[in-house]
Amino acid sequence: MSALENPAHVLITGASSGLGAALARAYAAPGRTLSLGGRDADRLEAVAAACRALGATCLTRTADVLDAYAMADWIRAADAERPLALVIANAGISGGVHKHDDPRQAKDADILATNVGGVVNTVEPALALMQERKAVQVAIMSSLASFRGFADAPAYCASKAAVRIYGEGLRRAYRDTSLSISVICPGFVRSPMTDANNFYMPMLMDTDRAARRIVHGLARDRARIAFPWPLYLGVRILAFF
Repeated sequence: MSALENPAHVLITGASSGLGAALARAYAAPGRTLSLGGRDADRLEAVAAACRALGATCLTRTADVLDAYAMADWIRAADAERPLALVIANAGISGGVHKHDDPRQAKDADILATNVGGVVNTVEPALALMQERKAVQVAIMSSLASFRGFADAPAYCASKAAVRIYGEGLRRAYRDTSLSISVICPGFVRSPMTDANNFYMPMLMDTDRAARRIVHGLARDRARIAFPWPLYLGVRILAFF
């Protein structure tokens, strides 16, 4: 088994629910350390308890990805406990279906700040710590929505396009090192985020199934982990036209 297939210490942001929680469970195993961050302390601790039951050592932090100094401090502290082998910048928000007159809806500026700034605040300190090591990875959570600007979610699409291109550029920038960078582009995955959508979501996937695909892709060092493939093909064709 290669080092990428068996990362000793995995850090995941946005781990208190949805795909982040599913990824934590997918990586939970005896001998593995998980550092899990999220905004909801109770839900985060419930995820950590489930992972401990599977044999993993779990460290949690109620983390705001918008706070660059706090994120850098958390990542350094986690790395000091055990050197990080895989960092997954997963935290993100969605505004649901875009409505100009809904005051409850997440503002475009908040979506862009969290989904782009939060990724940068996670990735930059991780890169600084990990770039000299062998067989280490950073993964960035984008979306199939990154390939097309949809009227129902313009800020969300823009934010996911930004982090996808950021990750793809970083992979090229670090290609002569042993630090690998992957971009994850899932389609619709069942989560509190997609629960806010009131439209038909084709090929909606269970979170645990999506997490298994991501773990499989990262173990094989895929530059872009995009699924399900029929929907991926569809958005690429749509973007072309």
